Amino acid sequence: MLTKVTLNHTDLSVSRLCYGTNMLGWMLDQGKSNAILDTFARLGGNFIDTARSYGDWMPDAPIGASERAVGAWLKTQKRDDFVIATKGGFFDMRVGDYRNRVTPDDVSADLAQSLDHLGVDAIDLYFLHMDNPESPVEPIVDALIAHREAGRIRHFAASNWAADRISAANAYAASLGKQGFVASETFWGLAVPDVGAAAQQGYVHYYEGEYEDLHAAGLPVIAYAAQSGGYFTKLAAGSVGEQLAARYADPANERRLAIVQSLAAKHGVSINEIALSYLLSQPNQTIAIFGGSSPEQVAESAKADALTLTAEELAALRNA
Repeated sequence: MLTKVTLNHTDLSVSRLCYGTNMLGWMLDQGKSNAILDTFARLGGNFIDTARSYGDWMPDAPIGASERAVGAWLKTQKRDDFVIATKGGFFDMRVGDYRNRVTPDDVSADLAQSLDHLGVDAIDLYFLHMDNPESPVEPIVDALIAHREAGRIRHFAASNWAADRISAANAYAASLGKQGFVASETFWGLAVPDVGAAAQQGYVHYYEGEYEDLHAAGLPVIAYAAQSGGYFTKLAAGSVGEQLAARYADPANERRLAIVQSLAAKHGVSINEIALSYLLSQPNQTIAIFGGSSPEQVAESAKADALTLTAEELAALRNA
């Protein structure tokens, strides 16, 4: 069974592997979505990540397709058995609204839709999907606190926020005697990105520097792109696509692959298990969001929870 931990500074008990649902409800129909979520739950997984915008890039999919698929499945389950995270404040792709929507009014509108799509009274962990760095943190934090106190969300967190903005937001919340962001959903995996190319593809604020300081101080990191798009598995097979190759065009990755292959052989596991275990074995609280388009892929990735890499193995990978 997947290991659970209490997310720092919360009452949320979550599996260290979180299933990311961006394919549900549009690429995968409800039946396939149910089969995947059933498998994840059977393995002990209870932490599910979605977003108000997931699926909206497909014009013929329902608005909020991923949330709707999760909500439909959740109706067949005991609600309290699962920790549901979703995100708001992203672009509204359906109407071509690409202004920055991290505003109190837009977040309120997104939150109301998320509650409806998911069919829940409250969202366990509500992320701002992006930041509005031109806005002071105070009105954003005030709005989130108001939603929490109204019972619409239990905790709130940041996704794709710079570390200094998270610190500023939490300092402001503390000045009010309130809790601020309880986690950061951060771009992080074993593969080292080409920062410029990754940013062009929407992957920003890679885990390093000040994030490491926040992490060491107790802020949980919930890593997205935790499998690096399957980069090392594909690199070993000689089948890295053009977009993925551009995102991770760093010479360190060739060196890391050699160590990954050595560790996989040593432990008798897959390359993917080493990549996920790299995150799960970190000394500070880390949750890895993983994907999978079939129950078999979910079960395969879940094996990583049983492997703990040593400090020496982590250092070998990081310093390659």
